[in-house]
Amino acid sequence: MGSLRLEITGVKHIDMNTLIEDINKSLQDLSLGKEKLSEELIEQFGEDVKEALRHWSTPREQKGFTLRVSNIGKPLRKLWFEKRYPSDEPISSSLSLKFLYGHLLEHLVLMLVKLSGHTVTDEQKEIELNGIKGHIDCKIDGKVVDVKSASKFAFTKFENDSLSEDDPFGYIAQLSTYEQAEGTDGGYFLVINKETGELCTYAPDDFDKPHAPSLINNVTTSLDSDSIPKRCFPTVAEGKKGNQRINKNCNYCEFKKECYKDSNDGKGLRVFKYAKGPMYLETVVSEPKVEEIYDW
Repeated sequence: MGSLRLEITGVKHIDMNTLIEDINKSLQDLSLGKEKLSEELIEQFGEDVKEALRHWSTPREQKGFTLRVSNIGKPLRKLWFEKRYPSDEPISSSLSLKFLYGHLLEHLVLMLVKLSGHTVTDEQKEIELNGIKGHIDCKIDGKVVDVKSASKFAFTKFENDSLSEDDPFGYIAQLSTYEQAEGTDGGYFLVINKETGELCTYAPDDFDKPHAPSLINNVTTSLDSDSIPKRCFPTVAEGKKGNQRINKNCNYCEFKKECYKDSNDGKGLRVFKYAKGPMYLETVVSEPKVEEIYDW
């Protein structure tokens, strides 16, 4: 079972820093027959999977843009576009499946947390702060925890403590808002690498966490304004001849065409076909020697 530390008071206390170690030990013990999954855990995981499937397969009414804790940390300009140009297009089948197996993996991780002896409470508890609602994933041993399934690239940012340097989805602001709504501190991310099965935890530094009420006020004020916020990310030099491409975090944004419509002297983004994929140029000084894509 989970690693236990005996304090001077004689009260048993589970050391949160051993969470990954405890999970890996339980998995090893399972493979060696030293530990068994209880029927209670199996039943609970089965119910969680059924609920995830019900939620995933139930069509959701398009209600336009809603500001929630899950998106409060996104770049302001992107939120501004999302509010004014809400999409009524259904998500792609591949993205739908991605959401499903992400939720299933997160339920699996929480089952392993319970198996390892740590206490999981407040799963999917609804919270509200200054009129903005959200649901925390859970608390583990009393600390707010956001469970994430991540690509190998994204996992590295959690594992190397570098998320604060590149957080385009606003995960740190999301976690911080959950904590401040609950009146707790010491929250962290529990992350599984979807490609390798590796696990890690990441606790952001306090100075990287925004003051949630101030953030909410700033976001709501900006979204109500007709003035478009500044661009989310700076452009990046492409080569040494003056060309500028959009930031990698903008490549998959559905608003990039509208966002950069004034680039290239009002002609908008120019897109060129490279072996590694399309490149979106905000400024073209030197014509690339590859095919240009006009219909995108």
